[in-house]
Amino acid sequence: MRALDASGKTEEALSALAPEDVARIMFDWQLWARKDQMAPEVSDWTTWLLLGGRGSGKTRAGAEWVRGLAEAPLKGPHAARIALVGETMAQVRSVMIEGPSGILAVHPDASRPRFEPSRRRLTWPGGAVAEIFSATDPDGLRGPQFTAAWADELCKWRHDEATWNMLQFGLRLGPRPRQIVTTTPRPTALLKQLVADQRTHVSRSTTRDNQANLAPGFIDTILASYEGTRLGRQEIDGEIIDDNPHALWSRDLLDKSRCAQAPAMARIIVGVDPPVTSGPKADACGIVVVGEDGDGMAYVIEDATIKGATPLSWASRVVAAYGRHDADLVVAEVNQGGDMVTTILAQIDPHLPVRKVRATRGKWLRAEPVAAHYERGRVAHVGAWPELEDEMCDFEPGGRSGGKSPDRLDALVWALTELMQGREHMRIRSL
Repeated sequence: MRALDASGKTEEALSALAPEDVARIMFDWQLWARKDQMAPEVSDWTTWLLLGGRGSGKTRAGAEWVRGLAEAPLKGPHAARIALVGETMAQVRSVMIEGPSGILAVHPDASRPRFEPSRRRLTWPGGAVAEIFSATDPDGLRGPQFTAAWADELCKWRHDEATWNMLQFGLRLGPRPRQIVTTTPRPTALLKQLVADQRTHVSRSTTRDNQANLAPGFIDTILASYEGTRLGRQEIDGEIIDDNPHALWSRDLLDKSRCAQAPAMARIIVGVDPPVTSGPKADACGIVVVGEDGDGMAYVIEDATIKGATPLSWASRVVAAYGRHDADLVVAEVNQGGDMVTTILAQIDPHLPVRKVRATRGKWLRAEPVAAHYERGRVAHVGAWPELEDEMCDFEPGGRSGGKSPDRLDALVWALTELMQGREHMRIRSL
């Protein structure tokens, strides 16, 4: 919450009040909210789109909007019926409901809704109900109907368009169904469509706008690392950053290379780009699963990349991905770790088939044949993989993406290269 006065004496002023008055003030959103966190004053909107940087207070705005609907003086069948949709069920629960800025946190004890995780439902004392849904399961939104919806981190949704479409069909109760979307922007086709829609009201905020509620020094640390970069403009300033003109991939290309599900696979490869170090500050371990059907069409099936993991943790993740997809081979780069990489994987599964690969050319040169495969329409993404696609669409000739090493992209390139080489070997043997 922002300070009530510029002198920094808010805490002193509150300490002089009775406890019930303090509670009333602390939960008075009209008093604490910034203008960009308040619902639009105009009435001609269906979607309120809050585009904000990390930590800008957009989750709090979403939770407070839901609270306002749920506490409206309507009873019985006229009470609000709300859909809460997030990236995954776990994200809905940990961020939208139980998080420090989530729905439970913004309610005083007397009006706090009852959360029933097993039923995926919140129920307010006045009769309002909210159901939770995941963007990993668009069909879960078939059937239920709502008066309102809160969609969080839309740009990270696994099946964004399918989930969004199903949600729109469910918004059919009450005199004016509406929805709020809270997200850090990525230049996805769906987000651009919403911004262009005349029924959308767009609010924008930056990480700096919420500095008073963030950990001391956070802003300075983040700005020192990312200010002025493409990633910083997106993640701090909440800007929609279009494709890097120097990148090998574009959003349009990836959108054209997308499908809802993959056919039966003739061969499946797990690509691994291991980190040099371990621990919370270590680089991510890129883990990407790709497959190929009987006609030579390749599919990106999963991005299982893990950040800040110990060697045994990322090795376990690799083995789990291999088993989950009934893969044929793990391809792992060993430039940095050498035999240590295969040794760690063998500790988890001594029978895991691993092919060691070494980079003898730069990242850009290794990626070019793979990008050409996309341009020929020979690779499809099964659903959306936002973080992987961010790296692809910001990958520059210097081998960096967003100013960092593209761990996910490296894993993808190794896996698809293995498929391409395997197909060429089969072609030569058949001559």
